[in-house]
Amino acid sequence: MATRSVTPVRQDAPPRATAASGLTSELTPMKPLTTSAFDLPDRLSPKADPALIAGDEQHFAAVAECLDQTIADLSDRLAAERKAPGGLGRQAMDRDTEIHRLTTRLRALRRFGLDLCLGHMAGADGSEPVYVGRLGLTDSSGRRLLLDWRSPAAEPFFGATHANPMGLASRRRYRWTRGRISDYWDEVFTSDGFAGHAALDDQSAFIASLGTNRSPRMRDVLGTIQADQDAVIRAGSRGALVVDGGPGTGKTVVALHRSAYLLHSDPRLGHRRGGVLFVGPHRPYLAYVSDVLPSLGEEGVQTCTLRDLVAEGAAAAVETDPHVARLKSSANLVKAVETAVRFYEEPPAEGMTVETRWSDVRLSADDWAVAFEAAEPGTPHNEAREQVWEELLTILVDKHDDDVPADLLRTSLRQDRELLTAFDRVWPLIEAADLVADLWSVPAYLRKCAPWLSPDEVGKLQREEDPQAWTVSDLPLLDAARQRLGDPEAARRRRRREAVLAAQRERMAQVVDNLIEAAADSGADGDDGEGLVTMLRGEDARVSLVDESELPSADPDLLAGPFAHVVVDEAQELTDAQWQMLLLRCPSRSFTIVGDRAQARHGFTESWRERLERIGFDRISLASLNINYRTPEEIMAEAEPVIRAVLPDANVPASIRSGGVPVVHGSAADLGTVLDTWLAAHDEGIACVIGDPAFRPTSRVRSLTPELSKGLEFDLVVLVDPQAFGEGVEGAVDRYVAMTRATRQLVVLTSS
Repeated sequence: MATRSVTPVRQDAPPRATAASGLTSELTPMKPLTTSAFDLPDRLSPKADPALIAGDEQHFAAVAECLDQTIADLSDRLAAERKAPGGLGRQAMDRDTEIHRLTTRLRALRRFGLDLCLGHMAGADGSEPVYVGRLGLTDSSGRRLLLDWRSPAAEPFFGATHANPMGLASRRRYRWTRGRISDYWDEVFTSDGFAGHAALDDQSAFIASLGTNRSPRMRDVLGTIQADQDAVIRAGSRGALVVDGGPGTGKTVVALHRSAYLLHSDPRLGHRRGGVLFVGPHRPYLAYVSDVLPSLGEEGVQTCTLRDLVAEGAAAAVETDPHVARLKSSANLVKAVETAVRFYEEPPAEGMTVETRWSDVRLSADDWAVAFEAAEPGTPHNEAREQVWEELLTILVDKHDDDVPADLLRTSLRQDRELLTAFDRVWPLIEAADLVADLWSVPAYLRKCAPWLSPDEVGKLQREEDPQAWTVSDLPLLDAARQRLGDPEAARRRRRREAVLAAQRERMAQVVDNLIEAAADSGADGDDGEGLVTMLRGEDARVSLVDESELPSADPDLLAGPFAHVVVDEAQELTDAQWQMLLLRCPSRSFTIVGDRAQARHGFTESWRERLERIGFDRISLASLNINYRTPEEIMAEAEPVIRAVLPDANVPASIRSGGVPVVHGSAADLGTVLDTWLAAHDEGIACVIGDPAFRPTSRVRSLTPELSKGLEFDLVVLVDPQAFGEGVEGAVDRYVAMTRATRQLVVLTSS
């Protein structure tokens, strides 16, 4: 996919790390505009000139009034919906959907005040400024006060550059602090665009944002989207879009904003059509970005790690044998699960005689085969068992003498122990964990299911002590087995559900009959078509009296899919087997794949296209991010040789700023002094120690392994003994990733 050119040094955007970024504004109610929306410090007094901000003040007053009215109206509508009768069927579903929509909208509006507004843009045609917001807002007269950032009309606000102004004369962006504007920046694109605007600052809003303090969670980033990133965010959703970019290029920013954008703008991806799944590399990463999507007005994206897709994932250990890990990373081994299941779906080669109270019935091998074919394609094994069993009973009933009532004979056959035992043997209920454990404990079974494995490889995969001592490498096979087998309790739940329903209907029928009889005895007229008796005689009334709360049910698996679109961050780390877990959940193959081949710990020698085509993708587009917005050039100067030593063709992005702070080298014994000095000099910000597992984290100093630091960023990073991270590609990647987490300062400490 082609991306627009960008000149980032002069991109004026509000800082990413503002106090009113959406993390705190929910706790701060919006105040009436009895005072100015602007709270500019003395050093910015020229920007407080009424000639520059009077238009904004007037517009914000209208926004504040509209917000109050909209929140009041939505609250009234929500209260009315909650009081309304629940209804039945589609009516009940529509009511629940409307309550959810109103609740979500109210939550989003209450989360912010005036800081819903990101800024405004003025067209070169002299038209009135258009204000862009996190959400759209229209007053009672139909006047558009805020344009939703995801709408096509808002694209120039993010995508305009001096090379391609996209019809703009100027653009203004705000920095919000505690609900008021603490700074703003103007950018002009035409010679007459300076009229009514403050002069450009020496340091643009975007560059200013890069130097702000980090926090334990990623703060709002919407105001800092750059043109190259925005082009990727707004790209179409068909097929797989690969976003390749080195450290600091904003890959995570793109992934998060693209999730919110697609759900809002692409009708094919709405919640009722599957929604969006966002997959991150690890739990610290998900905690770090957890506030971003709600701040964008989107709470409907499911977020997880690969471990979360499988129940055994939380306790799974890392595979200690690299050779075994490599064998299990193959997509072919995952696909061997299909053969493993089919082993239990082969009809018996011999028939049997079924004895009944009336006569004996011969069940031939051909009859078994016909029954097995009754399983509908795509039905999980354990759920298809019920279909096969019912077909088998039908075959036996059809072969029996006609003088026996079919329902009586069928009931008798259901209770036939010999028949049940035979059926359990040829089509058993299977647990996914048991199936995979058999592969690791029965060599002959593994050889049958994966005949390409050598005897030595089969032996390597065997576990003599505990075949269910699960590792991360086992998760794709467990997931494939669970998807293919289905829930072994589903059929039992369905039978219990039918039994409860039957009992309830019988009970309700008796109650209705008693009411009708009592009404008749009292002389009530039930023939007017409108009375109680007439209503009770209706079948719909009897059904509506059933209490569904008594029905057995299972908690829905929100991560089972299918999803309409999947976003994967740090995708370079996924093995072929792990990709199968995600492909199972998105049959449309609509993906956003975000990663950096140079940050793959186990190497990535193929191109993205080669890798993805091999694992099952067919429509692939590529986009590249090449500008490092995060890491100062002083740090990149030391990080680049580290990765190029093992990957000469690594996509190392160009850093656009200098932090003015050199990389410091010292002794590991000085770790405490380094941290104390930094904390004393900085009241805000977050530091991270990488490589010292003995260090105990504090509220402002994290302690992580190189692998768990991926995707995160900190003001100060202290590496402890980076040479101990490992050898070869894995060690170099870990050092490169750890070094490039710093946004201000990097300190490298080594033991003597």
